Amino acid sequence: MKNRDQWKESKFVFRKGRLVASSDPGEVSLSSRLIATIVAGRYQDAFPVHGTGRLLDLGCGKVPLYAAYKEYVTEIICVDWENTLHGGEYLDRQVDLSNPLPFADGEFDTIILSDVLEHISAPDNLWNEIVRILAVGGKIIMNVPFYYCLHEQPHDYYRYTEFALRRFVANSNMTLISLEPIGGAPEILADVASKVATRIPKVGRLVARLIQFLGLWFVKTKLGRRISSATAADFPFGYFMIAQKS
Repeated sequence: MKNRDQWKESKFVFRKGRLVASSDPGEVSLSSRLIATIVAGRYQDAFPVHGTGRLLDLGCGKVPLYAAYKEYVTEIICVDWENTLHGGEYLDRQVDLSNPLPFADGEFDTIILSDVLEHISAPDNLWNEIVRILAVGGKIIMNVPFYYCLHEQPHDYYRYTEFALRRFVANSNMTLISLEPIGGAPEILADVASKVATRIPKVGRLVARLIQFLGLWFVKTKLGRRISSATAADFPFGYFMIAQKS
């Protein structure tokens, strides 16, 4: 990882031992903090079990997950394309992920693909490259949105169902370790409502902040967890997946 000693928290920050969304609107928009916090927690829980060896962080921009995985791996390579909106001071390589990756077969033990696959115009090509450069036994840890607004236009191409993600794994003879929806109807409603609220003149940001706060509070309650769990299969906010090369 380039300029590791200069790295600073960006999209994700540690608060009371948990990885959560930054409160800096320059890093995470006010209306996206709920989903960012949920995603952050999934990665924090996954890295102690599945992060190991030589790690490749693809499409990582400011490398927001660095603090969460750094103690579990031996080497970190950071890659994004030259047109990234998130800066390139920590990147080891600038690569268009729709093209072949400049790495040898079986070179990495862990690959991170966080909120990236929906931005790739040729996703099958990238997936095949990921499988190629993973070592036998190596793992990909990734997430994608599903019920989520267009973002980073015009480079927002796809939304993936669990069946599409399973297809990627099955067609490459990998082993699916876990595939879980991220959130359900309560999280989606809070996200959409807060994004709409930000467009209300004068009071919009305050309303959006309140919706995000209440949404995060509600999904932590017993009732909120039950509703989220009951609706996640049909109304997934996104997906979190871990797969292993056989």
